[in-house]
Amino acid sequence: MAAKTVKVAAIQAEPVWNDLEGGVNKAIAYIQDAASNGANVLGFPEVFIPGYPWSMWANSPVDNAAFMDEYFRNSLPKESEQMDRICAAVREAEMFVVLGYSERYRGTLYIAQSFIDPTGTIVHHRRKIKPTHVERAYWGDGQADSLQTVVPSPFGNIGGLNCWEHTQTLLRYYEYSQDVDIHVASWPLIWDMPPKENGSWTHQITPRLNSTLSQTMAFEGACFVLVCTQILTEKSREKCRLQNFEWATTPGGGFSMIYGPDGAPLVEQPPSGEEVILYADVDLHDKAVAKHNLDLVGHYSRPDLLSLRVTTDVGKPVHFKE
Repeated sequence: MAAKTVKVAAIQAEPVWNDLEGGVNKAIAYIQDAASNGANVLGFPEVFIPGYPWSMWANSPVDNAAFMDEYFRNSLPKESEQMDRICAAVREAEMFVVLGYSERYRGTLYIAQSFIDPTGTIVHHRRKIKPTHVERAYWGDGQADSLQTVVPSPFGNIGGLNCWEHTQTLLRYYEYSQDVDIHVASWPLIWDMPPKENGSWTHQITPRLNSTLSQTMAFEGACFVLVCTQILTEKSREKCRLQNFEWATTPGGGFSMIYGPDGAPLVEQPPSGEEVILYADVDLHDKAVAKHNLDLVGHYSRPDLLSLRVTTDVGKPVHFKE
């Protein structure tokens, strides 16, 4: 294999909360900024448009109804003038972008990732296959077409998963079988655990553990991983309905990082409240070097003993007799 150097970029930034037009404009600005710095592949956080609504954890569904209706109205349809503008910016930038957003499709929201190639074409679109915990009250499930998580590009095979999809061992394994080179790990904003006197919380939902999940994917899959996250500033606390949610420290929530195919961090961890694009020049041949030691779907597998069954038929609410 000849060496191939690619410049990858991971975003850590605050969304424009519940503001579709503002979110689209900010996404385009980040695409242009990354392009000006020579990025080939750019990853966005989970539901960067219109932001991750932590209010659904902090407030009751009844108290939160008006906020979530606003959220619904400011979510991004895949087929829309706003998406056309984003695709045009990607085409002008001549890069590959994995865009994380709350997709509005008819009466349902989906936690979506659109894979946009350097021609500005959405070459793949997937939805989180199982929203997490209270997310299930607001977002629908992705179907079998969302099991494809990797697409080819001029910069290698690009993959992506949303948030706790990274906990799903079989889904990770299936991505490894798709020969991923560069993986975009799209995450929301997450804070450190509060002091015990402020109430109990679970260590499962902390930056360190969830970053470790992404690092594990780099090591297991022998791929480069871009951890892309959001932040919250104090001025946005009231807008996000988090005035009394002490866990949400500001500024904070970010834990973006870039990992190599041996699991090693490739950049310095930025402060959790800082807006930044992380960059790394990566040699795709490093993936092959890592796989000399560990190829979970190759020489380090035993398909005669353990194998994965995958459904490819997409579930549909209406079927027609032939």
